[in-house]
Amino acid sequence: MPESEGDLSETLDRVVRLVTRRRWWVLLTASVTTLATVFVVLRLPNRYTSEATIFVVQQQVPERYVVSTSSTDISQGLEAMTQEVLARARLLQIIDEFGLYLKEKNRLAPEELIEVMRRATSITPLENSSGRRDINAFKISFVADDPHLAQAVASRLTSLFIQANLKTREDQATTTTKFLREQLEAAKSKLTEREERLRDFKMQHLGELPEQQQGNLGILTGLQTQLQNTMASLNRAQQQRVYLESLLSGYRTLATRGAPVLGSPGVSRIVSPLEAAQSDLARLRSERATLLRRYTPQHPDVVKIEREIAKADGSVERLKANSPKSEKAEGPAVPSGESEDEPAIAQIKSQLEANRLEIENLSKDEKQLRAGIGQYQNRLNLTPVREQQLAGILSDLNLLRQNYADLLSKEQQAQLATSLEKQQVGQQFRLIDPPSLPTVPTSPKRVKISLGGAAAGILLGLALAFLADVRDHCFHSEKNVSQHFALPLVVGIPLLLTAAEKRVRAWKGALEWFAGSVLVVAVFVAEFYVYRHG
Repeated sequence: MPESEGDLSETLDRVVRLVTRRRWWVLLTASVTTLATVFVVLRLPNRYTSEATIFVVQQQVPERYVVSTSSTDISQGLEAMTQEVLARARLLQIIDEFGLYLKEKNRLAPEELIEVMRRATSITPLENSSGRRDINAFKISFVADDPHLAQAVASRLTSLFIQANLKTREDQATTTTKFLREQLEAAKSKLTEREERLRDFKMQHLGELPEQQQGNLGILTGLQTQLQNTMASLNRAQQQRVYLESLLSGYRTLATRGAPVLGSPGVSRIVSPLEAAQSDLARLRSERATLLRRYTPQHPDVVKIEREIAKADGSVERLKANSPKSEKAEGPAVPSGESEDEPAIAQIKSQLEANRLEIENLSKDEKQLRAGIGQYQNRLNLTPVREQQLAGILSDLNLLRQNYADLLSKEQQAQLATSLEKQQVGQQFRLIDPPSLPTVPTSPKRVKISLGGAAAGILLGLALAFLADVRDHCFHSEKNVSQHFALPLVVGIPLLLTAAEKRVRAWKGALEWFAGSVLVVAVFVAEFYVYRHG
């Protein structure tokens, strides 16, 4: 036999002898401990647990139509609602409403009562059965001494969770809508301000804007054409003035010499400026009539000839008004020998006066046209500068418009989400398993406690037996004697009992067996009672 097996067998023999010698230490300790545990366990009050299951129902309207404003994860939302429902004020209200912990109120502070109720309340999330870690349901349980009371409190807690979920989601949607509305009003105010700035800029720089560049070019081209025509007319008028002055000088020379001026052979009649202006006016009116037969009054050619007719009409009126005055003004300046009644000389003077007025008008028109050309050239030169300034304003304006459009879309979505939550068709808690009415107490676990007490009693008995054996200095075997003394044991005296001692030992053994059997039966009866009624 190996040495290790021999040591193990010897150890077991020593333990068996120890238990045999100290059997009453082990038996009494284990029995008393077990019976005491059973007694205590049977006096513990029953605790009943009522459970309810709440299922998280997802939004009934597809999110592609209405996007929810609540982005909180269900587990985080459940934790927040747990803190809200199990708040101090609400738990104190429930304790007073259902009369909980009447005995404990006399010796516990309100904060301690709240902790007791929180320990009696359990919120257990249930993970998705498909293997994902998403939470789609959770359990609410409450432990009380009375099953009906446990059911009532669990029902109240369940309703509080459902109400808290509805209120939280509705508050989130309302707060989001309010925030977006405020942001939308601010964006609208900024947009209006920037649009007013754009309008003021356009009014301040009217005619210099990029969109008016083509119009300015057209007007500038027209003004340059008018300037060319006016310069040509001015040159013709100046040439005519030179001609008329030379003609007047020749007539005066003939008049001083006594030569015939009008009516003489070879002298032709000179047309007056008034007659020439009237003839020109008639021609222009005839041309206008011809154009109106082909075009509308708004046609550029018709508008141009209208301006020429108005100008010719003004010239006729001026000639009619100035013709007599010119003749009288020239009267005193007639040189000696010149008759005031010479019609040819008077006509020449009238034409010179008309020519002078025409040159003055054409000079004024030239100045106005040059000023207009300079103005439009300046506008065209400033157009690139205004374009850059306008680009900066329009860039900010476009960003504000885009921001306003985004906020408007989000605000409309938030309004839909708020309406969705108010109608209770969004994500909500639905009670699928109402609070149960417990019929069997969930605690204390009397069978486990009593069996634990029995095991503890046995271990305690063994520990006491070992201590008692250690403190005992008696020799119980020859081996103990040989181990204690260095000299070998050579004489052994057997145990010699008389008949009376044998009878006493027999009665003592029978009583021990009887007492031990009674204790064991009592322990088993107690455990069986706990099993049947625990």
